[in-house]
Amino acid sequence: MSPPITTLADLASLQQEIKKSRFLAQAAPVDDAEAALAFFARVGVREATHNCWAYRIGTNYRFNDDGEPGGSAGRPILAAIDGQGLDRVAVVVTRWFGGVKLGVGGLVRAYGGCAAECLRLAGKRLLVQHVTLRVRCDFATAANLHARLREFEAGKRSEHASADGVELELELPREQADRLGTFLRDLSRGRAVVEPVP
Repeated sequence: MSPPITTLADLASLQQEIKKSRFLAQAAPVDDAEAALAFFARVGVREATHNCWAYRIGTNYRFNDDGEPGGSAGRPILAAIDGQGLDRVAVVVTRWFGGVKLGVGGLVRAYGGCAAECLRLAGKRLLVQHVTLRVRCDFATAANLHARLREFEAGKRSEHASADGVELELELPREQADRLGTFLRDLSRGRAVVEPVP
């Protein structure tokens, strides 16, 4: 079973001043890359010197240094997301230059640190991963299954009856899948077929 996914419960922000430069980190839960890019476009400040960002959505990630030296801003923001084990998160750190150069190491610490502190203080929530199962069984088993769907937090996506029984597609939390399979095999004396839908 894959580990649970933690994301942000809501929007979060944090402002810091580092050597006269002002940094504003803003973070949001996002479902896909389009939502992340829309968030960056919405909250980025045009008059600011830089709007550096990163997002992580499963194995998909991107970062942008927005004119800062390569690897000094976007990558540390991504490292802050990954360092806290978060997923489906977008973070933009806006900088207003205050006249003191920070150097590459200072920028890495400033961008990464501001993003990390923003995420550390933000509310978190667990994302429930769902799976889809195809179930083929006789009519009596299907009737029993219908009566118990709520117990497995399962929703019916489709149902088709034929002369020899019923085929259903169910969506349910991943951690309930094995329990549902065992229940159906016991109920049908091994005749029900339960398989994941890719």
